[in-house]
Amino acid sequence: MKKNINFIVKEQEKNLRVDVLINKRDEFISRTRIKNLILKEKLKLNNKIIKNPSKKVSVGDFIDLQIPEPETASLKPYKFRLKIVYEDKDLLVIDKPAGIIMHPGAGNYDKTIVNALMSYKKNSLSNIGDELRPGIVHRIDKNTSGLVVVAKNNETHENLSKQFNDHTITRVYQLLIWGKLRPSYGRIETFITRSSKNRQLMAVSSFKGKKAITNYKTIEVFENEKIPTLSLVECKLETGRTHQIRVHMNYKGNSILGDDKYKKKYKKLKNVDLDLQNSISKLKRQFLHAKTLGFTHPSTKKLMIFSSLLPKDLNNILKKLRNTEK
Repeated sequence: MKKNINFIVKEQEKNLRVDVLINKRDEFISRTRIKNLILKEKLKLNNKIIKNPSKKVSVGDFIDLQIPEPETASLKPYKFRLKIVYEDKDLLVIDKPAGIIMHPGAGNYDKTIVNALMSYKKNSLSNIGDELRPGIVHRIDKNTSGLVVVAKNNETHENLSKQFNDHTITRVYQLLIWGKLRPSYGRIETFITRSSKNRQLMAVSSFKGKKAITNYKTIEVFENEKIPTLSLVECKLETGRTHQIRVHMNYKGNSILGDDKYKKKYKKLKNVDLDLQNSISKLKRQFLHAKTLGFTHPSTKKLMIFSSLLPKDLNNILKKLRNTEK
């Protein structure tokens, strides 16, 4: 059933962004979805189609946003064993392994988390987002492991999306980086935008892009004559930009172990422990794990906190690093 949001702009609402204003008027629709609908030419301002979500409004403007019926996903189910750590009628929390992408895209339309969800819960996923992303509220990279939440209905999807937009979601990651962070703990606040050198990568910018904030602290430093210096770090996100932690660590000069896109060249040290060297060289992913995920349950309003242990391949590297110090 189609729905329209329409109203006339009041005096106290003038000069607001149109996407912000619509979200204020109807808090049950997230700004992300409002933005996507505007980009799909579903917004009329004074009966004229507007495609700019940041358009400022004036007193007396007539806003008319069309919310079309949700699209039905036409996806091929993929028999993949999902590690489900929690599930109820509204949502499920998955512990995603490295090596699988979240949703279909260029080059892979069949073997993704979404395809696995279609096999598991085909008729019980939200469908207000992109047709190829039923249930998907947020993403983690293909070669990142850890916790993600999936919406099973549209009301839950909207509520969780709003929590992400309001930066009230708790997201903590564990990572192993080259070298030592200076200072050992702190806050990184930059803009992140598409790299001008490689459009598949993101980069820090001092004046354009989206604001990105990462709080970090060093948990453990591995430093002796047998190994290159490495540090176990914990990052807590305030924002969730594409590749945020990977970009911020690279910006600090301490790229993540195993990251094949955001990396710096490090000299191989002599007398490096061969067992450790083999484990590192065989690592086919970045040492980045979504350890903690917390949010307010959309229906019960209870705070939900979930934790995930490091996968075996990552934990084995830590064990070998600790053994070299003995």
